[in-house]
Amino acid sequence: MKAFLAGAVMMGLSGAASAQQILRIGTEVSYPPFAFLDPQGDIAGFERDLAEALCARVAVSCRFAVTDWERLIPDLLAGRHDAILAGMNITPEREALIDFTQPYLPPPLAVYVARSPDADIRTGVIAAQAGTIHAAHVAESGARLLEVATPAATLAAIRRGEADAAIGPLAYLGPAVTASGGDLVLIGDPFPLNGGVGMGFRPEDDALRARFDAAIGAMKADGSLNALITEWFGRDAATF
Repeated sequence: MKAFLAGAVMMGLSGAASAQQILRIGTEVSYPPFAFLDPQGDIAGFERDLAEALCARVAVSCRFAVTDWERLIPDLLAGRHDAILAGMNITPEREALIDFTQPYLPPPLAVYVARSPDADIRTGVIAAQAGTIHAAHVAESGARLLEVATPAATLAAIRRGEADAAIGPLAYLGPAVTASGGDLVLIGDPFPLNGGVGMGFRPEDDALRARFDAAIGAMKADGSLNALITEWFGRDAATF
């Protein structure tokens, strides 16, 4: 059996300890190049490949459990999946609810995007995906926050005239600007937010978290994690 099984949720044994037969990894698929659906409807992206590598090292079979972003932590705590691998930044607010591994991505660069380089990002309406560090940044900045469900919806809000600009990860918005054919522009320089991206686990599953933490550390040590980062995010991406 392959170490990682993409697709719908499959039932595992109760608890996420070493006896777990299928480890259900919660993710969302609206966030390329982290995770997205390919033309065949299968999960692809950086985190799909990372999950395959980590689950092989931990010697467990894994399956993605796809859900909406705002459901990731509640569904983890309710036992609907056993871990989160979904571009989730490590923040104090989230650490009060769940435990994280060491980061598998350095602190991500955020950026503003608009239809005009003169867009007001200080006091204007800024679209951000709800429940993210980007939304929290806008809420603290003095600008007016427009929360939407997905990264793509932030760009749609600009095009509909509902927002002056959008904020999000450079890894997502940079390619979107390039693909826009001049319809969108980056505003200002990219800037880091928070302490990196990690896998999330229930506090009572510390032994399982430690196994994945060790696997991430091993991938850092042998260079395979950096290779995966540059494969999906480009040669200029921050690495370890």
